[in-house]
Amino acid sequence: MHHHIDDIDHKIMQLLQHDARISISQISKEISMSQPSVKERMMKLEERGIISGYSTVFNLRELNRGTTTFILLKTEYCQELVDFCRAAKEVTDLFRISGEFNYLIKVQTASVEEIAEFQDSLVKLGPSKSHICMKNILENRVLL
Repeated sequence: MHHHIDDIDHKIMQLLQHDARISISQISKEISMSQPSVKERMMKLEERGIISGYSTVFNLRELNRGTTTFILLKTEYCQELVDFCRAAKEVTDLFRISGEFNYLIKVQTASVEEIAEFQDSLVKLGPSKSHICMKNILENRVLL
């Protein structure tokens, strides 16, 4: 279902996307609107599912998980793969895709050796190809 977003909603969403911790009082100052009105608009955006949550972005390199790998996997064991990925601490994202491979897995590890171990554990689910990220150019890009 399409939800109409006006310019004020758009401005609120922009501010939140740049800083999810921004206070309602700061938003109200930025867009020249009362705090109760801003809070009401945010609640409506949440109720409509346009804002689905607030998150924190971690520096994975500092957490010893700075090696990013994208793994393409072709499998007929879809639910087993989903269960496996939910349980694997290395997996940050799982996508169902079209084409020769039917899944794309984003993995964060400390080293390429850990990627090799992870990929070895995927062998039972089907053939895969790994693509190790050499440099993050655009990540968690602000869309608004």
